[in-house]
Amino acid sequence: MKVLVLAWEFPPRIVGGIARHVAELYPELVRLGLDIHLITVAQGKRVEREVVDGIYIHRLPVTPGNDFIHWVGNMNDVMGEYGGDLMLQEGPFDLIHAHDWLVGDAAIALRHHFGLPLISTIHATEQGRHSGLHNHTSHYINGKEKDLVQHSSRVIVCTDYMSREVSQIHRYPERLIDVVYNGICPEKKHLDPGFDCRSFRRRFARDDEKIFYYVGRITYEKGIAVLLNAAHKVINQLEGKVRAVIIGGGNTEHLQRQAQMLGITENCTFTGFMSDEDLDCFQAIADCAVFPSLYEPFGIVALESFAARVPVVVSDAGGLPEVVTHGKTGIVTQRGNTDSLARGIVDVLENNVDTQRLVQRAYAELEQHFSWPKLAKQTHASYQQLLNHHCRAAVAS
Repeated sequence: MKVLVLAWEFPPRIVGGIARHVAELYPELVRLGLDIHLITVAQGKRVEREVVDGIYIHRLPVTPGNDFIHWVGNMNDVMGEYGGDLMLQEGPFDLIHAHDWLVGDAAIALRHHFGLPLISTIHATEQGRHSGLHNHTSHYINGKEKDLVQHSSRVIVCTDYMSREVSQIHRYPERLIDVVYNGICPEKKHLDPGFDCRSFRRRFARDDEKIFYYVGRITYEKGIAVLLNAAHKVINQLEGKVRAVIIGGGNTEHLQRQAQMLGITENCTFTGFMSDEDLDCFQAIADCAVFPSLYEPFGIVALESFAARVPVVVSDAGGLPEVVTHGKTGIVTQRGNTDSLARGIVDVLENNVDTQRLVQRAYAELEQHFSWPKLAKQTHASYQQLLNHHCRAAVAS
């Protein structure tokens, strides 16, 4: 089976979660015998071709636009033109797989030109991210999402929650939506035998302080403002012997002002971007990971904490309760509820729950439900079902 994949990000170009998803899923599909050609965006100004983990990677330069939407249009133009040439030169291909609305125009054009089935993975929806459509850009993106979904023969999403959301928002039959969870490679980097845990920890907190942290994008829907309000309550309840650490690149000025207004600046650290190497070390010295999302299709950061064996407190937004089972693999709190979130954090930090058992069960879940080899087999089954239907339709016509 030969598959053309379109994705707007792929390592080393990492914008959000799609890059890691694509980079970890497709090597497993190659191991299942599939021939994968991936078209993505180049970092520089030249077309780059290489083989990464068995995947044929085609990186294309994109001309800058007046704004992001214009740039996306330019990207689809070059992907569509290059993809057409590639399919003529390297074909025949069996199907096209598009990741999110950003590559939708190119995927739809290639699908109709070559008469191939199109499968799309919808990683999130614009309407879900912003609790509605509030401006021209959001309406435009929502329209592009709908076009891609309705031109797709099947759709893949990461949770049952997302299956319902995509079906309702874009009026797409749930029977044509396959749920394939996101995954993770649980093998964490081994810390250097000479790693000085105490010295590293002192970069963030005093010896008598417990540490809870958030890591991820600095955006409204991640609920960081709710976390800071909860941190105020936790700090007061634990008499100041606790440190909240916010990890992530982006503008945090408004959040730092909020911390100052709450009077928790002395117990709150904003690190900015943190390298994977430092994050591995940080997770080894932290006491609790907190993800208070207001909207979350899946929550791969929770899996990363499972892998690092850090107790997890999350909200019940979106697909998070499908990833974290309350009382079994973590603590699930009420979305947007400061008191609920604060109670969850205190329960972990004060060992009011058996955190060791939570961590052990969470780690075991990675192999049972979130391993890429298993998820690749599910994706392959979606491909096969799509091709079988396409062949039957061709014969019937």
